[in-house]
Amino acid sequence: MGADDLVGVGLDLRSQTLVDAYRAGLFPMRLRGRRGQLGWWSPDPRGVLPLERLRVSRSLRAATRRYQVSLDTSFDAVVAGCADPARPSGWIGPDFARAYRALHERGVAHSVEVWDESGALVGGLYGVGLGGLFAGESMFHRARDASKVALVALVDQLRADGCAGRLLDVQWTTPHLASLGAVDIPREEYLRRLGEALELPDPPAFQATPRPA
Repeated sequence: MGADDLVGVGLDLRSQTLVDAYRAGLFPMRLRGRRGQLGWWSPDPRGVLPLERLRVSRSLRAATRRYQVSLDTSFDAVVAGCADPARPSGWIGPDFARAYRALHERGVAHSVEVWDESGALVGGLYGVGLGGLFAGESMFHRARDASKVALVALVDQLRADGCAGRLLDVQWTTPHLASLGAVDIPREEYLRRLGEALELPDPPAFQATPRPA
């Protein structure tokens, strides 16, 4: 995290607050050591995953055939998997889970679930979809490559209708995400692409539920 990535403190996690924030290029996280205050982040540079640059290795392609994938069928279970306190990045608290559940009920937050042959949930991801933007919030895995399979499935859905200009936001580019094709772009460029993406329709897979303006 850069010194200028934190751009605001306060407000709340109401649905419209969150929608307005994502439209402005912001996302929330609790601040450590500040009595749980809510921080609003706009990284510079910003991590994005260009859809055409997703790197799918031979082993990952084999994994996509080993697991079953679904969309928006077990949102709460995916968030719980991402929030597992045993994970190094398990910072998601009950208030965040409730807030994104409310967004899910309004057709704004979505999940991708990955299941093994026994029907167990072994990985997934969730994030916020607004038009051509998908802002990835968190992902988890309990079996090898399961979170990567979720990402491949998400990219497939974002590319399904051939609509150019969709933006997959990954917040910060970690070495793991970079190995899959994520890159850093300046904040100014991200905001330009964001404005264009918000004018696009939702991907077909995410159009079932109305969302707020």
